[in-house]
Amino acid sequence: MNIIFLGAPGAGKGTHAARLMAEKGFPQISTGDMLRQNIAEGSALGLAAKGYIDAGELVPDEVVIGMVRERLAQPDAQNGFVLDGFPRTVSQAVALEELVRIDVVLNLKVTQQTVLERLGGRRICAACGKVFHASRLQDDQVCPLCGGQLIQRADDKPETILHRLEVYREQTEPLIAHYQKTGLLKSVQVDGEAEKNYQDIMKALGI
Repeated sequence: MNIIFLGAPGAGKGTHAARLMAEKGFPQISTGDMLRQNIAEGSALGLAAKGYIDAGELVPDEVVIGMVRERLAQPDAQNGFVLDGFPRTVSQAVALEELVRIDVVLNLKVTQQTVLERLGGRRICAACGKVFHASRLQDDQVCPLCGGQLIQRADDKPETILHRLEVYREQTEPLIAHYQKTGLLKSVQVDGEAEKNYQDIMKALGI
């Protein structure tokens, strides 16, 4: 099954895609991960992407689509995959349709308040890199695993989260209308606990 996860920052796309990969074997294909890997490897696409990132510009569609094309051609993606973070725009969706058949597009719906609570409470250990939520910590300054300092990323601060949501609405929400027209779109409300959200996702996917 070839799946796309749509949803705002904090909707849980990465979390649920990773679990789906672990349980069902569908590789989680993240454009963010691909960009980082290509840059680290110094590939032609990675070098092109790095030039735009270093200049503070968005990586153009043709570079991102080139990475997606190469990733979808790998053996582990031949029996299904979950696209996490791609496509972001209607033009990317049209380009994707020329590369591969998509079976279902799952829109993970979440309220702005939930996004603020999830991302605003996220803390990352500066030493070991583990991620925690402040609501589940006795001390939101100290890593419970290694004792390192817990930090809040700049893009998890409220003003930045609101800006990310605004960008999402402008660029990505038109995809919802696009995929509604194709008949591929299904929606799941994911404001609840992670386990319930995942079960609702599995029900929507029919697997």
